[in-house]
Amino acid sequence: MSIGRPDVTLLLDKDGIIRDVTLSDAEPKDRALDLIGQPWVDTVADLGGDKVRSMVEDARASRVSAFRQVTQRLPGGREILLEFTTVRLEGSAGFIAVGRSLQAVADLQSKLIAAQQAMERDYWKLRQVESRYRILFDASAEAVVLIRAIDLRIVEANPAALRALGLAAQKGKAIAGRELLPELAAEDRESFQAALAQAREQGRAPGILLHLGREAQPWIVRVSLLTAEAGPLYMLQFAPTGVAVNGGDLGEAVSTEDLIERVPDGFVVIDEDGIVVRANRAFLDLVQVGGRGTVAGERLSRWLGRPGADLTVLLSTVRQHGVVRMFSTTLHGELGLDTEIEISAVGAYDPSPKFIGVLIRDVSRRLSQTPVERGPDVIHLPAAEEIGRSTLRKLVKQTVQMVERHYVEAALRMTGDNRTAAAELLGLSRQNLYAKLDRYGLTDRADASDRDA
Repeated sequence: MSIGRPDVTLLLDKDGIIRDVTLSDAEPKDRALDLIGQPWVDTVADLGGDKVRSMVEDARASRVSAFRQVTQRLPGGREILLEFTTVRLEGSAGFIAVGRSLQAVADLQSKLIAAQQAMERDYWKLRQVESRYRILFDASAEAVVLIRAIDLRIVEANPAALRALGLAAQKGKAIAGRELLPELAAEDRESFQAALAQAREQGRAPGILLHLGREAQPWIVRVSLLTAEAGPLYMLQFAPTGVAVNGGDLGEAVSTEDLIERVPDGFVVIDEDGIVVRANRAFLDLVQVGGRGTVAGERLSRWLGRPGADLTVLLSTVRQHGVVRMFSTTLHGELGLDTEIEISAVGAYDPSPKFIGVLIRDVSRRLSQTPVERGPDVIHLPAAEEIGRSTLRKLVKQTVQMVERHYVEAALRMTGDNRTAAAELLGLSRQNLYAKLDRYGLTDRADASDRDA
């Protein structure tokens, strides 16, 4: 076994006086010659003098001494821990003391101890997280089932799922490793696979209606994708529909709040200023938040595609007509997911409703969409009799002006003559909108609206 170059080499005479010093490249060589001429025992720490004398005597008697750890003082006051051995030279030439630094070993030992402590802390943190997860998982009143993404076999189910779904009572088989697809009704398996595909792409999927077990019990199931060391998992959250399917008493009182909570489309109640008062679980899934406290008290415009225009149009239309149907826009999730949605809203019969119910439907998966009718207004283009009386260029210019005026008026009407919202709705700057208002003589109307406001 070969060793590397020594860190410190001392050439000693027969009396133990340092006659030459050699330092490795890792050690500073400034004032190293100051050690020459000093007894070696005087250049070590207080407890190292006896060790130095012992090594010199051992080398004098047996030519090579055993290894001893000595704290060597270097010029400038620096001290390093070295492991020395002393070798006697032939004749009366003296001795050579070869020292290796133990600083690297000490550093490695310190790092090893720090790594062991960090691993122990991480282990106990993991144990605590696992314990909290186990407590929450077992104590949850909601039926939760974990399945492997690769083969859709059940990994784990909490006690609520075992009781509600009856999975543990089937022929005494263990729940882990059982296939879930055979438990679903045949007509629901395609929609279930589609929900899994959406969860793979977007991280989660809104609730869908599935029928489970021999009695085809209906459940609202939400799917979320989880990452695990053994591979990705799907978390299935089962919520009962609240509707009896076994011929029970249909006259029992059904909670409207419970039905709204389980509806697969997002439902939000907002006040007259657009502040969210309450929201169901499907809406929380669409905007990608975990709790109702995150959305309560926030303006609905926070998640709409055009914050300054969409909510203004929605509130204005409800005040004027009491209802909004098939209003298309985009919903921005907190985690960056954009969803194409369709909004329906209704207010009280009061001309200024205090609260408005908003139903939000995800239409991003539709293969085709029917164009939404925006209103009964019709654009009156130049009559065909104008051909021949005016040039084509003039006719086109008149047509463009009529179309432009029509949509500017429509935007003002939809936003309640709010210029800022109308400009955002049309994709114009406020300066461009003002120029068009002046061009088509609509400035007086907008100014009157501002004075009324």
